[in-house]
Amino acid sequence: MTTRSAKIQIAFRYRTVDSPSGVTRKTAKRLAERLGVDETQAIHLALHELAAKVLPQYERDEGSLSAAQMRQIKKRVPQGTKRAVRSTLVKMESLRK
Repeated sequence: MTTRSAKIQIAFRYRTVDSPSGVTRKTAKRLAERLGVDETQAIHLALHELAAKVLPQYERDEGSLSAAQMRQIKKRVPQGTKRAVRSTLVKMESLRK
């Protein structure tokens, strides 16, 4: 193993019993076999699924819209038709400024 690849490796230890915080090697082998992959790939698949579930899947934006931006949006919305807002993603305090 080269020194470069050794630096990006981590120690991975299986648990002695299956629990919410880890699995035994037997479970990992069964999972890998069921998925048709090796144990390493099963670990990568599990981490990928967890990352998709826990981490944001979009880039961070600049935050809430300013009052000026809200006014511009309101100007462009067609007027004169009955419309009702049942919920909003925008905090109402930002509209009052």
